[in-house]
Amino acid sequence: MTMLEGIRIIDLTTVIFGPYATQMLADLGAEVIKVEAPGIGDVSRYLGSGAPDPTMGSIHLTVNRGKKSIALDLKKAEDAAVLRGLIADADIFFHNVRGKAIARLGFDYEACKALKPDIVYVHGTGFGQDGPYADLQAYDDVIQAATGTTSLLPRVDGDLRPRYFPSLIADKIAGQFGAQAILAALVHKLRTGEGQAVEVPMFECFAAFMLTEHLRDDTLDPPIGPAGYPRQLDPTRQPFRTADGYLAIVPYTPDSTARLMALLGSGALLASPEYEAARARGEHMALIYNEIAAKTPAKSNAEWLEIFAANDIPAMPVRDLQDIRADPHLAATGFFRRRDHPDVGGYWEMRPPVRYGAAPSRDLGFAPRIDGDGAAIRAELDAGTD
Repeated sequence: MTMLEGIRIIDLTTVIFGPYATQMLADLGAEVIKVEAPGIGDVSRYLGSGAPDPTMGSIHLTVNRGKKSIALDLKKAEDAAVLRGLIADADIFFHNVRGKAIARLGFDYEACKALKPDIVYVHGTGFGQDGPYADLQAYDDVIQAATGTTSLLPRVDGDLRPRYFPSLIADKIAGQFGAQAILAALVHKLRTGEGQAVEVPMFECFAAFMLTEHLRDDTLDPPIGPAGYPRQLDPTRQPFRTADGYLAIVPYTPDSTARLMALLGSGALLASPEYEAARARGEHMALIYNEIAAKTPAKSNAEWLEIFAANDIPAMPVRDLQDIRADPHLAATGFFRRRDHPDVGGYWEMRPPVRYGAAPSRDLGFAPRIDGDGAAIRAELDAGTD
């Protein structure tokens, strides 16, 4: 039995935020029925290469794995009736359509509650619906800008141009919050029998994520300093060059810092007046990082890693993104698995990273074609009305 076996989720979300959330729940065994526009499908299908079929892109193979697909045009009465039938038999309805638009389609919370009184109705929004941004569109770039994330790299390298972090990080973090919200509301429903409306605003979710450390001294009232976590914004805190590559080295505690300095032959630095003065100002780590950078080119990655492992110094080699599938640890744990999709052919699947002692690993379902399960789902609904 899977962790979420018997839980049915109707997923009317698109792009990454919503599909990523429901992918995690599908991985746990929930039945996720993905509702898509006829012919076009979800935008996430076209993210990444998908030759020879552009509707089966590489990101779709991940964020929509294990789901079923039905194509519905909700402006057509007969297709809207199909969605109403699905909601009436579901535990969760999750959508990221803007509030006014979903109401016009007849699928706001009150309408869905009338179909299924205990429905968990989850609305993935760009912005909280009680604020002035409520009706604005939100994409990852917009949220990175609005949360101050684009101002972080300029603080580190002195290039004053705001820049995006090169990842769909806001979408994915909001997806994590979305999965958490669904599970919390589901636990509440199983305990009380009560459904509810749940709002998951991308802006607020990502602000909470980024400001956990970066609100910093502006947290207090009155503030005792500016926002921004100095350790993360220190320009000297970068990977260190070695004789044949780069290493990430983390002297995190006073004890590990002292051991590292001794290994580098730099123990005297910690007793120097310059270091003591910098430490009194809370600015001593730049001296440590500069000293590491001066010493690490003397040995290779392998030589340093052997020394650091023997002395309990946190360190890892800097690996190029293209080489990640060759990582020996991920190979040993089976994180990447080659599979053959019935429509796409060979591809690499990432195993869900969390392991549950009560639920052994299992084969995950494949990402569906547009409306790949439409006929079967409609037949099930028809059979239920006979």
